[in-house]
Amino acid sequence: MTLNKRLDEAIEIFKEDIRAVKERDPAARGTLEIVLSYPGLHAIWIHRLAGYLHRGKVPVLPRLISMFARAVTGIEIHQAAVLGRGLFIDHGMGVVIGETAEVGRNVTMYQGVTLGGTGKQKGKRHPTIGDNVVIAAGASVLGPITVGANSKVGAGAVVLKDVPPNCTVVGVPGRLTVCSGERISQMNLHHGDLPDPLIEMLGDIDRRLERLERAGEAGAQAQPPACAVER
Repeated sequence: MTLNKRLDEAIEIFKEDIRAVKERDPAARGTLEIVLSYPGLHAIWIHRLAGYLHRGKVPVLPRLISMFARAVTGIEIHQAAVLGRGLFIDHGMGVVIGETAEVGRNVTMYQGVTLGGTGKQKGKRHPTIGDNVVIAAGASVLGPITVGANSKVGAGAVVLKDVPPNCTVVGVPGRLTVCSGERISQMNLHHGDLPDPLIEMLGDIDRRLERLERAGEAGAQAQPPACAVER
């Protein structure tokens, strides 16, 4: 690939990253503001430079660039991680993306997301995230697992197993939920609308207590009165 073609591809990737912010952040006020004041975008762009140098087997410098990005944005992305086009990291503080993580196209992440490993093993030890996935604030996706395309990970979830495409996973540990038969890819991206497993559990307990109380009252009414003791 010639230098001109590489530059053209890099410019197109940068434009796509900016479009992702415009499309997914209602607070965005224009291209200049996005370019100058979005730390998530800065972290992605710095990572793309570090990743390019890493693939070129440049020693030490890619790691130093990654640490610089962490210092100025609060976002840590290992230089070997693979990030697809159109990634949007909203707010971003506390996001960690590990060495062997792979992120597909048009993925959205919120603050505090971790794509981490579960041990010290060599080789592939971080998640693979499919296209169009949304990972809400504080979620952790751990280990060499796959989150399928068009899926959502709820706020604060800890995901340790594969997630099929078009699914929502919530809770600790993460569990799949069904959204009234509607495909997840067709739902909006408001991570606050995801179901809360704790509220669901408390509601289930409340319903069980009500059934037990009704059963106890029915039993008390059906019991015959005690007979008087004959003298």
